[in-house]
Amino acid sequence: MKIVVCVKQVPASNNVRFDPVTHNLVRSGMSGRMNPFDENAVEAALALRDAIGGEVILLSMGPNDTKETLHDGLAMGADQAILLSSRAFAGSDTLATGYILAQAIRNIGNVDLTIFGRQAVDADTGQVGPIVAEELNVLQATFVSKLKALDKQHLSVTRNLDSEVQSVTLTLPAVISVRSELNQPRYETPIHIQQSLTKPLITWTDQDLDLDQQRIGQAGSPTVVRKVYAPEATSRAAKRLPDDATAAARVVLALMAERGLR
Repeated sequence: MKIVVCVKQVPASNNVRFDPVTHNLVRSGMSGRMNPFDENAVEAALALRDAIGGEVILLSMGPNDTKETLHDGLAMGADQAILLSSRAFAGSDTLATGYILAQAIRNIGNVDLTIFGRQAVDADTGQVGPIVAEELNVLQATFVSKLKALDKQHLSVTRNLDSEVQSVTLTLPAVISVRSELNQPRYETPIHIQQSLTKPLITWTDQDLDLDQQRIGQAGSPTVVRKVYAPEATSRAAKRLPDDATAAARVVLALMAERGLR
């Protein structure tokens, strides 16, 4: 089974900055790490490969330093990695990103399964996986909490949704996004870290893919961010109420009166 795992490098710190003009995240000078949900996606792919055979290919779009994140995935046990990096990709929203990733998956060829983490912690949209599935015209399942290979052509998945739990059988090729409760990502061992340095890690630019230039970068991104700002901090205080119910009620009524709620 040929499995592609799409991973994203996200800021390793909560102290992020945004460009005041473009409203994009300023990534220069900021250390990165693999998106935590993508670690679950890598682990899911490795478990499938270990169970039924095949190969695991990591795929990421970003600047050159994203290679550090890809090396982390290779150290977990992935077989090879591909970085999509080009100035032409700058400013891509989820729609353009999904299109670029889908074209890269086509370029890889004969991919049976593409796995995403449920969402990226820096943007929290969860849109790219479904967009890739739509671009590739294959089946998809989101919010996967259980995963099992029935054979090399079929997967049994359980989806945890807000109001129900679904059990679905997928015929490959397919795209899935996984929840964190699916598994516990394995640790990188010293020997695997050493082995990762010799595994294939290649870079593709926009010139290596069959791309419509009007569908990538800012030209292919209809999403417009009007404003990015931090919410104002508000002070909060807790007040201990008396154990006696009548006395507690009097305190609550007094507080409501102070705030004009009566």
